[in-house]
Amino acid sequence: MTYAITQTCCSDATCVAVCPVNCIHPTPEEREFGSTEMLHIDPATCIDCGACADACPVDAIFPVDSLSPAHAGYAAVNAAYFADREPPARDPGPNFHSWGAPAFERSLPSDFAPIRVAVVGTGPAGMYAAEDLLLHTNAEVTLVDRLPVAGGLVRYGVAPDHPATKKAGDTFARFHTHPRVRMRLGVEVGRDVTAEEIAAHHDAVVYAVGASTDRRLGVPGEELPGCVSASSFVSWYNSHPECAPDAIDVTGAERVVVVGNGNVALDVARILVMDPESLAGTDIADHALAALRASRVREVVLLGRRGPEDAAYTASELLALTHLPGVRLVVDDHDPRTGAAIDGAGPGEKAALLRDVARETVDWTRAPASSSSSSSSEGERRIVLRFHSAPVALTGEGAVRAARVTEGPGEREIPAGLVLRAVGYRGVPVPGLPFDELTGTVPHERGRVTGMPGTYVVGWIKRGPSGGIGANRTCAAETVGTLLADAVAGALPTPSRTPQAFRRLVRRRGAEVVDARGLAAIDRAERGRGRETGRPRVKLATVAELVAAARTTRLRRPV
Repeated sequence: MTYAITQTCCSDATCVAVCPVNCIHPTPEEREFGSTEMLHIDPATCIDCGACADACPVDAIFPVDSLSPAHAGYAAVNAAYFADREPPARDPGPNFHSWGAPAFERSLPSDFAPIRVAVVGTGPAGMYAAEDLLLHTNAEVTLVDRLPVAGGLVRYGVAPDHPATKKAGDTFARFHTHPRVRMRLGVEVGRDVTAEEIAAHHDAVVYAVGASTDRRLGVPGEELPGCVSASSFVSWYNSHPECAPDAIDVTGAERVVVVGNGNVALDVARILVMDPESLAGTDIADHALAALRASRVREVVLLGRRGPEDAAYTASELLALTHLPGVRLVVDDHDPRTGAAIDGAGPGEKAALLRDVARETVDWTRAPASSSSSSSSEGERRIVLRFHSAPVALTGEGAVRAARVTEGPGEREIPAGLVLRAVGYRGVPVPGLPFDELTGTVPHERGRVTGMPGTYVVGWIKRGPSGGIGANRTCAAETVGTLLADAVAGALPTPSRTPQAFRRLVRRRGAEVVDARGLAAIDRAERGRGRETGRPRVKLATVAELVAAARTTRLRRPV
């Protein structure tokens, strides 16, 4: 029985490396790698060895015959990828396919001296860069993060009902205590230390600071209370210490409009309408769980400017939405182009996934519980996909009360008590580094920051907010390759200070520095709180709580 890759695929290609029959595609060597939504297993080639499932860092691979009803559709998704492709010519040998000649993309001299590299940011991009350096060179790595806890996007960006995706953090965590790693958490470049100062203590600095703000809608009324960024909503339910427990109010709205239809938009819509009790066993923030239990939200409307064939969400996330218990998925049939695109979609096309989803002409003048043209059960919640519709203005006296949106050649007002903008993330300038205001990124050449020898970027601050967790592996490999080439060429500046001097510097500045032992203490504290309530962990929600937990470590010696 063949295996299939499912919803939580991170596309970092760990599975590709262990497959003995080359049945997982696209591989990092293929042009499509990085542009497909997920990796796929060829059912005609898979030999059912299970090596890929063992290697997968996010538990996304299962035997087809063991797929749950919610995941059963992924067998077809995997097979459809190979439907129109030429089958590879098979070798008569035991591995059933030809292996390419060995390739050594990097060549380091045998006497390559250890270099000291600071990695600023401990999310996936930064940790893939650190992993590359630690596994393939003798570099010493200083991990720096402005928060007193590591994890970045894995800790604060993944929805709580996706625990398998969070397991990528376990892969990164093994490097936190690596003998050639020093952790300096709670240190912010521009606040506690300058870019010049951190460079003076290291041969090279890699910035992996992500894209921490959101894009704006640019419509009247956007500043009204009740219009919130989806990124703030994600931070709120993930206990981000920079998002207050009362930052989001979901208790007064029956209908929520989400502008955008990417994966983040689907995440926030799902969290708003799913049964709160199904979240009670996750690491969702306590304040968010309490608010969702008291929520009056019955309907979430996802606005997409284009049609279903061009929707920004991935097929895997949409499939998951169609199996959400107690929630109906509906396509608003206000525009004839929507139905035509769905009916005309070919196998494997994104719009085809909506063929079995109900289409309704929604009466927006009625309350969410009664706006459906068909009968609905008491207490039912639903998500409405409204394509070919964009916001024109947000209206209301003192707070958002409705979103005015396009409908054909005219406009339509959709009453809503909360509007979430989910139209993309944007990078912010790093003090001391050049910045491209148009793209929201740091100008670079293959990861090397323009005009700053020894300074590099990786992840979203390098390439813009595109790609999931696994996309950062190849991005990091390019940046680290550039860094090592510069090191071999003697192009890295020589540091004038020691790593120990860097630790003393940030402590002198008043930074509450958390090291590896402190991070381990935070982890113990959060897991201990979780055990008391039957949850994997209960996150500490403020900087003060995190720092206090870090101080409980038994060993106080500096590392």
